[in-house]
Amino acid sequence: MGETIIDFIRHGEPEGGRAFRGHRIDDPLSEKGWQQMRDAVGEHCPWSHIISSPLLRCKAFAEELANKHQLSITIDDRFKEVGFGDWEGKTPDQLKQKSAEEYAAFYADPVNSRPAGAEELNSFIQRVTAAYKEAITKHSGQHILIVAHAGVIRAALAHVLHAEPIGLYKIIVDNARFSRIRIGQRGAMLERHNFSL
Repeated sequence: MGETIIDFIRHGEPEGGRAFRGHRIDDPLSEKGWQQMRDAVGEHCPWSHIISSPLLRCKAFAEELANKHQLSITIDDRFKEVGFGDWEGKTPDQLKQKSAEEYAAFYADPVNSRPAGAEELNSFIQRVTAAYKEAITKHSGQHILIVAHAGVIRAALAHVLHAEPIGLYKIIVDNARFSRIRIGQRGAMLERHNFSL
């Protein structure tokens, strides 16, 4: 069996710009977001299968790409973004103005300083890891694409790198950028991160 390659891509900019959307706010991609995704992929299609978050900012592009290249696609609810509770719909600037201490505490310790009503970080990592493990087992020896969110990509990378959850938000994940995990004789390796094709 050959190597397994997993490419993650974060969705493009949603309508309304930057905000904590989590998984309760299902904004579609903006025109800019669509262009970012189409530019990121271009005419490349090295993948044999696509997996996507069920949220529109991921799913709509994933379906377009699958249709364009006649690829099979799976929508997996476990790849939806982490729940941000009371922060959903708010911008970083709004949060910094209203609750600067809470905002700073979150980035200092996202495990123990969750927004009110937010999904527990370890539970989130466990659901993403379960989906990731299933994907690499089911698509062993293939090159697949997962269209997802910044938090999902951080969780998958933390799993691969054996990184502690407290460091999750130390990983920058830009819109419409790729992260590649290659699984071979040495196990899973982060080959590239935050790159364009």
